[in-house]
Amino acid sequence: MCGIYGSTISYNESQVKDKLKRTAFRGPDQMGWKFYKSDNYTINFGHNRLSIIDLDPRSNQPFSYQENVEIVFNGEIYNFRDIKDRLHKKGYTFKTKGDTEVICAAYLEYGEDCVNHFNGMFAFVIYDKIKHQFFGARDRLGQKPFYYYHNGKSFEFASQVSSIQLYNTGLTISEKAIDSYLTWSTVPDPLSIFNEVKKLRPGSSFVFNLNSGSFDVKTYWDIDHKGENKFLGTYSEAQSELKTILSDAVKIRLFADVPVGVFLSGGIDSSLIASLATKTSQAKVKTFSVKFNDKGFDESIYAQEVADHLNTEHNVIECNYKEGIDLIENFHHYYDEPFADPSAIPSMLLAKHTKEQVTVALSGDAGDESFIGYHRYNWINKGSKFMKMPYASRLAISKLVSLFPNYRLKILSEYMKYKSVDLAYLDSITGESKMKSKDVEELKYLMNSEKNLLERVTDFDIKTYLNWTINTKVDRATMAYSLEARAPLMDYRVVEFAESLPTKFKFKGNNQKRILKDVLYQYVPKHIFNRPKAGFTMPFEVWFREDLKDYVLAELNDEGLNQIPNIDVAKVKSQIQQHLDGSWNYYPIIWKLLVLKQWLNNNKGYVIK
Repeated sequence: MCGIYGSTISYNESQVKDKLKRTAFRGPDQMGWKFYKSDNYTINFGHNRLSIIDLDPRSNQPFSYQENVEIVFNGEIYNFRDIKDRLHKKGYTFKTKGDTEVICAAYLEYGEDCVNHFNGMFAFVIYDKIKHQFFGARDRLGQKPFYYYHNGKSFEFASQVSSIQLYNTGLTISEKAIDSYLTWSTVPDPLSIFNEVKKLRPGSSFVFNLNSGSFDVKTYWDIDHKGENKFLGTYSEAQSELKTILSDAVKIRLFADVPVGVFLSGGIDSSLIASLATKTSQAKVKTFSVKFNDKGFDESIYAQEVADHLNTEHNVIECNYKEGIDLIENFHHYYDEPFADPSAIPSMLLAKHTKEQVTVALSGDAGDESFIGYHRYNWINKGSKFMKMPYASRLAISKLVSLFPNYRLKILSEYMKYKSVDLAYLDSITGESKMKSKDVEELKYLMNSEKNLLERVTDFDIKTYLNWTINTKVDRATMAYSLEARAPLMDYRVVEFAESLPTKFKFKGNNQKRILKDVLYQYVPKHIFNRPKAGFTMPFEVWFREDLKDYVLAELNDEGLNQIPNIDVAKVKSQIQQHLDGSWNYYPIIWKLLVLKQWLNNNKGYVIK
């Protein structure tokens, strides 16, 4: 995992180095750059390397292959050895033991279709000297970021927007992106915080013509949102096949020339990954969990129980919450766009201390989306029954239910006011914000009439929450400390198989992630997991009333709030006061505004439009 950069803009060598230094934390092992000149254009490529496979300098980037291909690449191609064997039989030769060279050879052999041969997480750009073009791509599920600026023949790309931002004088802050951030708690694809910079969507590739300046994007992969590929076997057969796919997904992600570990929270997903790793790895598996100095936020005991059963070399990282508070000060340096998922801070702490022992860590991300695991799925499924009632009847019942003081009944009362279950779900994850900022292209997955409700909402979350939030959080948190995170449950084969399964294999009665659990119980006893599902967050609610109260009041005073577009200042002030006096919990809104205000404070001088 690394950081990539490139441009056709005439930056000098010192400027290119500064752009690379801005995100040097992504790859501290080697910083490289090259300039390429043609009659019609000048190109610069740059790369910050985190050495994972083939640690020899021969694999440093920018990388040249057969004199006609240059590449910068971030990520991993997990099946590169299989591809390499096939290409070797076709006459290709290789000088390294890594995957970068294999991408180049695959491009020469398969052209743009090479991406369909890759199983991995990646963002790369190839400079084809013969065709005078850039060919680039981003992995299927968006694990690796890719930002780009395009204006005629000027093209610039990077792993993080801050590298493009530096020395680029033509940027303006996007009011639309701020509005979208306030809705989604992140800046959704294809937007960036700057109007002139975009993100390449997951599962997309592009060609940029260096002579004409044309830029063409195409989708090479998508989830099966039409439900055309259906698994027709029995539940037992599905378990067996899932176990086979997952075992291989874990196996290929354990390959590295540096120490590898597993994030173990003690939940279903991470416990399954740790179980499969212990069955695959010849060495004793290292596992890592976080223990915070607050009993209300400590789940390390569950991780320890799983680790003891699997006989892993378990490491409990004991963190003081002051560490988390300290990270807030430089949050914008690593999350260089506004990003308000509260689990970003504990994720950074976990990555920081895990890096002290390993360079690669496997995670359990994506299990909830593919296998219907979130609490909200159960909630929306139960609530959908009320939506079958006539609308007028629902409004009358809603008015009656709202009279009760119970919080859950009040939520149900609000839910029954919606005309469709899809809009109810959308508002449940975005809150009270403008419909315009919710009108994203990905809504087609939620509004898809060809699938049932549970399949629609999980498809929608794969395309939105998993990509925009989970992947962004994990990439920035781990890269901040030069740690590579790998997610076996994000192997596209796992996602495609989960998509093909009947809903009842994944969710039956109140049993969510049914098939994933039944595979796990072959390795770890069921009774260990007889406890409520928990999230991964910090006590922001308490912090904003106590430790960070002065910070909240200083940043989100009248002057500060008036600097933030698209908010109702009077309403926000009231919400802050209600939070501080303990009458309501508005910490998500406060955190969202603090992150945005911090980013704006550190990016003064830009026009917002």
